[in-house]
Amino acid sequence: MASVFDVAKYILHIKGKMSTWKLQKLCYYCQAWHLAWTGEELFPEDFQAWRNGPVCQELFNEHRGHFFVDENEIGKGDAGNLKENEIESVITVLNDYGEMEPYELREQTHGEQPWIIARGDLPESAPSNAIITKESMGEYYGGL
Repeated sequence: MASVFDVAKYILHIKGKMSTWKLQKLCYYCQAWHLAWTGEELFPEDFQAWRNGPVCQELFNEHRGHFFVDENEIGKGDAGNLKENEIESVITVLNDYGEMEPYELREQTHGEQPWIIARGDLPESAPSNAIITKESMGEYYGGL
């Protein structure tokens, strides 16, 4: 099975250097839409409902301290680990979301049920490490 690092490496290979904020959201959408389309997770790592949208803690730990990253700055992962159907999911997400600005991706995730449900009654500005469940992601995006 692929890891979030494999997906991040592939995204950066295709799109080039980008903000870590955007990379996190693109990885989130790759996971969400792959779940919706296949019923299977793309990678095992979870996303948390941080105040600026979904964040994978493991990926954050890898790029901590950087605002922008390219594929050489993510030490973990190998884009070659992705299967053909996983690549198809990532490419489709990049075609739909890849040109969006980080703040647009943030605003979009803030209006979608998986992030909203995970945060519960917390104000938007409050910190949170609540898990956005893969079940909620699959159900929500699968219903669109």
